[in-house]
Amino acid sequence: MAKIAMIGAGSIVFAKNIMVDILSFPELSDSTIALMDIDPKRLSMISRLADKLVKQEGYKATIISTLDRREALKDADYVITMIQAGGLEAYQLDIEIPLKYGVKQAVGDTLGPGGVFRFLRTAAVFKGIAQDMEELCPDALWINYVNPMAMNCWYINRISNIKNVGLCHSVQGTSEWLAQIIGAPYEEISFISAGINHMAWFLEFKWNGKDAYPLIKEKYNDPDIYKKDVTKFEFLKHFGYYVTESSHHMSEYVPYFRKFDHWIEKIHKDANWNDDGVYNGMYLKCCQNAAARFDSDMEKLINAEKVEVKRTHEYGAYIIHSMETGVPRVIYGNVDNKGLITNLPQGCCVEVPCLVDKNGIQPTVIGDLPPQLAALNRTNINVQELAVMGAITGNKEYIYQAVMMDPLTSAVLDMDQIRSMVSEMFAAEEKWILPMK
Repeated sequence: MAKIAMIGAGSIVFAKNIMVDILSFPELSDSTIALMDIDPKRLSMISRLADKLVKQEGYKATIISTLDRREALKDADYVITMIQAGGLEAYQLDIEIPLKYGVKQAVGDTLGPGGVFRFLRTAAVFKGIAQDMEELCPDALWINYVNPMAMNCWYINRISNIKNVGLCHSVQGTSEWLAQIIGAPYEEISFISAGINHMAWFLEFKWNGKDAYPLIKEKYNDPDIYKKDVTKFEFLKHFGYYVTESSHHMSEYVPYFRKFDHWIEKIHKDANWNDDGVYNGMYLKCCQNAAARFDSDMEKLINAEKVEVKRTHEYGAYIIHSMETGVPRVIYGNVDNKGLITNLPQGCCVEVPCLVDKNGIQPTVIGDLPPQLAALNRTNINVQELAVMGAITGNKEYIYQAVMMDPLTSAVLDMDQIRSMVSEMFAAEEKWILPMK
C-alpha cells in the first residue's frame, strides 16, 4: 500500500485527474493519498472530491487532508508537486513588468523573465521540500509537475540526492496531434523524442514502422493545419524537425517571432491561442478568468451526480504503477543529463525516453542530437544554468545575466534595459524568493 503525497493539491482539477489516474489502477486503489495545500478552502474542496470519488468507486484508499507539509511527506513513497508559488499575484508581475519594457511573453512560465522569476519563487519552496524529504521520506520518488521544469529539476539535482523526475504532457499531446493530422491511428505510431522540456524534438516519427515525416512536411502547405501550429511548422521548415511544445509557448523561447506583432497575431489568432483577444499574457488572462469562476466551477464538480473516472495521458500514475507492480513502461521524463544527450552540457536537465519498472526511472542514452537542434537547446540551457546558479549562490548577478541570455529578451532590449527590468522584478517579488544580494 503506497503512500502518495500531493503537494499543492489545491490545483483541484489537476489533482483530481492525477488521483483518478492513480486509484483507477486496481493495484493502487488501496493507496494512501495525502492531500496538502496552504489554502484551507481549496484543500477542503479537493478533500470533499476525493472522499466522493473513493465512496463512489468503492476504493479502499485512505485520504489524508492536511495543511502541514511535513505530515503529508512523512513516510511517503511518492511525492507529487503541483504548486504555484506566489499564485496569480506574482504571476501577473511576471507578465506585466516585462510587457511594460516590450518583452511580449505568451505564457511566461518556462524561460525569459517570467520563467526565471517563477523559478526563483519555486526554488524557495522546493528547498524546504527537499530538506523535509531527506528527513521524512529519503527513499521517495519526487514527481515534479511544476514549471519551469528544467530549472526546477536541475535545482533539485544540485541541492539534494532525492530521486526525482519531471513530467510534462507535451510529448503525448504533440504526438497525438501529429498522428491526427496525417490520419494515422495512434496505436500504429512509434516515435523517439529528445531534447529539453518544452523544446524536445521528434527525432523519429513512424507509422507502422515507416517514416511519417514526409507526410508531416506536406501539412506545411495545408493552410487549415498550418495556422493551428505556426511556430512548430516554421521550425520543421527551417530546422528539419518537429518540436514538442505548443506554438504559443515555443514562440517565447527563440528570437524569431514575438518581437514582431504580425507573427504574434499569426501564431495566436487563427489557432485560437488567445483568451478575449489577448495574445501577450494570454495564459495569465486564462488563469484570471478561471479564478473568477473557480468557486462555482468547483462546486459543480463536487456536487455533480458522479465523479468522472477517466484515465488521462499524464505519466505520473503510470510511473507509480510500474514501480509498484513491475509492469515495464516507457515514459518521457526530465532527468539529470549524465551522458544521455552527449552534445548538451552534462548536468543540465534533459527530456528523454525512460524505462520504468520496479527499478525506478531508467533514462535512455540518446547520444548526439542533430547539431542544429542541440544549438537551439543550448540557447535555453544558458538561461537555465545561470538562473540555477543564482538560486544556489544567492548572487543576483547570475539572475541579471540569465535574463540577458534569454533569446527573446535580448532580441528586444539592451543590457541596461534588461538590468532595469530585472531590478524592478526583484523589488516587486522580493517577498516570495530566496534571499539574494
